[in-house]
Amino acid sequence: MDFLGKVTEITNDGRIIVKCSKPPEIGETVYDAKQNRFGIVRRVFGPVDGPYASVETKLAVTDNIRETDLYTRGGNNNGKIKGRSRRNRGMSGVRKSPPRP
Repeated sequence: MDFLGKVTEITNDGRIIVKCSKPPEIGETVYDAKQNRFGIVRRVFGPVDGPYASVETKLAVTDNIRETDLYTRGGNNNGKIKGRSRRNRGMSGVRKSPPRP
């Protein structure tokens, strides 16, 4: 497991703000030290050399969660989980006209 960072803040809507050691992927699953699923990264913001991540969790959030270490399961998919839209699929289905003599 890769170290994500420490919990720094708890927002009013129940999300957790994590000071990251490196920027995570949006949608990546976050785990605690006991490898229990903690939440999902919903937003990455802040400076490049010290990014922050907003983690959405379904657990009950209390103040004793501050300074907790959070982890991710590693593996870099380089954004390939996003899928492709119709616009980017290419022109494979379009007929090409025959070459001109």
